[in-house]
Amino acid sequence: MESIGLDHIEAAAKQLAPVIRRTPLVASRVLSERTGLEVRLKCENLQRTGSFKPRGAYHRIANLPAADRRRGVVAASAGNHAQGVAWSATTLGIDSTVFMPIGASLPKLAATRAYGATVHQVGDSIDRSLTAAMDFAEQTGATLIHPFDHPDIVAGQATVALEILEQLPEVGTVVVPTGGGGLLAGVVVALRHLAPEVRVIGVQAAQAAAWPESLAAGKPVALERMSTMADGIAVGLPGEVPFAHVADRVSIVTVDEDALSSALLLCMERAKLIVEPAGAAAVAALMSRADELDLRGPVCAILSGGNVDPLLLTRLIGHGLSAAGRYLAVRVTISDRPGSLGRLLAAVGDTGASVLDVVHSRTGAWLAIDEVEVLLTLETRGATHRDDVLDALETAGYPVRVQD
Repeated sequence: MESIGLDHIEAAAKQLAPVIRRTPLVASRVLSERTGLEVRLKCENLQRTGSFKPRGAYHRIANLPAADRRRGVVAASAGNHAQGVAWSATTLGIDSTVFMPIGASLPKLAATRAYGATVHQVGDSIDRSLTAAMDFAEQTGATLIHPFDHPDIVAGQATVALEILEQLPEVGTVVVPTGGGGLLAGVVVALRHLAPEVRVIGVQAAQAAAWPESLAAGKPVALERMSTMADGIAVGLPGEVPFAHVADRVSIVTVDEDALSSALLLCMERAKLIVEPAGAAAVAALMSRADELDLRGPVCAILSGGNVDPLLLTRLIGHGLSAAGRYLAVRVTISDRPGSLGRLLAAVGDTGASVLDVVHSRTGAWLAIDEVEVLLTLETRGATHRDDVLDALETAGYPVRVQD
């Protein structure tokens, strides 16, 4: 297998310089306070098309021979890779075709078409879309642009690490959202050549974590199933090329769904950055697992993407608020007598919580004839205040059940 050298990465950087944005590295006071180390965020969510993907896609497509360019390129993706390929191909004057699952979000579909690709929706999963893309490549001669499993893709993604070293030469740890491994491998290879003392930590969603088992087995091992909001890193099988460059050189940690949504919310509230769940994975690791990571400062967390459907974002914000103790939904059984609801709401008011919604029900089969159930949705000031509200209601004699 071809080894990716520093000359390959530097050639990619030179090729990309006229077209790719040099994304900012911004300080995060809240993460610095939580970790006790200086933390910077590498904002690839502000890259062209909203993610790091054009770095690898452009480098791969730009290196195609003239004959292959004339036949066009094809890709399969539900989001960021689709847009990266479409933008790169159009910028280079090459036709592109992208196969996307039927369930792909409308904003991502619209963006991919707007960047110039011909889009076909096939199947209910990215695997079926990939099969269709491979069939298309065989029938038409178009070149299949893989999202991570090619040396040119890895070399293009490695330019993120070159920028980090230029912007923060003293960096001690780089934390990388990880799916198939293209970005992770690029960062590892670049740092191995230029700053081998820097630690690299890959972060996966706990419910889509193929890397830990693969590293233990010494080869890529496929997951049987995945289920995570972080669709950008939901890859069931690490790539052969990334794995060959990553094995034994990184630590991999996983983060749960609550951590991902809390990280997304923190990026919005404190950094004023829109980041998708996958893009916030590195922040999630610093928020929830910093004590386990053996961090060396300064720390750089890569925000790998910001393409999130507004409808999904609304739900994610709610999930993040709940995970952060900012929302509280409780079921309370009270007497069906005049004034009972008023007294309950007064008790809530005394705690300083804000009432967002009240549902008053007399129809539950579990209720006595003189009882009603009240579902309250409250806004609290954080986890400590949330617990104080629950304690106050129970002290006042109200049986409380927390609603998930």
